[in-house]
Amino acid sequence: MADALVGGAFLSAFLQDFFDRIASREVLDFFSRLKLNTESLKKLRTTLLYNNAVLNDAEEKQIKKPAVKEWVNELKDTAYHAQDLLDEINTVASRYKLEAELEMCRSKVRSFNQGIELKLEKILGRLESLAKERDILSLKEGGGEKTSRKWPTTSLVEESSVYGRDDDKDAIIKLLLSNDRSGDSISVIPIVGMGGVGKTTLAQLVYNKKLVTDVFEVRAWVCVSQEYDVLRITKSILEAVSSTGDSDNLDLLQVRLNKSLMGRKFLIVLDDVWSENYEDWYAFLSVLKSGAYGSRVTVTTRHKSVALIVLTGTVQPYHLMQLTDEDCWLLFAKHAFGNIDSQEHPELELIGKKVVKKCNGLPLATSKNSCRSLTGEVRS
Repeated sequence: MADALVGGAFLSAFLQDFFDRIASREVLDFFSRLKLNTESLKKLRTTLLYNNAVLNDAEEKQIKKPAVKEWVNELKDTAYHAQDLLDEINTVASRYKLEAELEMCRSKVRSFNQGIELKLEKILGRLESLAKERDILSLKEGGGEKTSRKWPTTSLVEESSVYGRDDDKDAIIKLLLSNDRSGDSISVIPIVGMGGVGKTTLAQLVYNKKLVTDVFEVRAWVCVSQEYDVLRITKSILEAVSSTGDSDNLDLLQVRLNKSLMGRKFLIVLDDVWSENYEDWYAFLSVLKSGAYGSRVTVTTRHKSVALIVLTGTVQPYHLMQLTDEDCWLLFAKHAFGNIDSQEHPELELIGKKVVKKCNGLPLATSKNSCRSLTGEVRS
């Protein structure tokens, strides 16, 4: 029952992490070293992506259609098996890292190869079957977008609903307030993590701390998202620092922004950055060079490659990890039970804790699933 409560919101975040891991250089190199077929990995990723594309639609339809709910559960179960297989690959990869070790353990490697290939074939068979079923169920790519629309983020956050991020918050504040030994006037601090792990929330917590607001003369928050629109970003920052973003001329706006920031210590947050365009980033960063020494730009992104592109100075990307099960439970209970003591509903508490285990430490998945799974039953 608990498994069925974990919907597409969690699964999509779970799969995103899996996609990043399966395409990693370590995994591909290991497959090449053992002479395993990397095409199987690519096929696994492609098939998962194909099914992942209809998750929004499936999440909406599973409420009223049992067949769709079964499809989502089967996809989730298959994804778990794929994740277990990837964990097994990583474990063996570290064990047989050197060529000498591979020679000494040839029989073990041969047995491992056969096991991996069989498991991959089984998982691929299940995924290909699901791919056919998604068409039979009339699941559509991009479906459900109206009801699950992603609104632009803002700098506001309800701190009482945040758990387990005190150490992360202190670490980012320290980076914001520390002296940059590189000599650059501006430092860029990338916050990197998988989707739903809480990068935006962490940036919001820091952005609104008095310790931070007292140091930076001007601040600006921009939700970038997948479309890296330099004109819109420049406008948003200029409006935040001078209220004069009333133009569509990028050159004029950038000149104004450069003057507005002249000699002022600023903090700019670029939330949810996806673009890996090196030229766009440095063209934008050059406009900010007029700011005072100690100015900071915080970038949140789920992609390590983006973090490396935007990186300047000596600050390394801050990798945000998942929450502990304990912190996830506190978050889940707050949303699902409100001010009601969860111990008054032991059966629901047991279900809730099973759901939390499946949320993989992701705050977004935890809060969404708490609202969908238990809220109505607890408060009815």
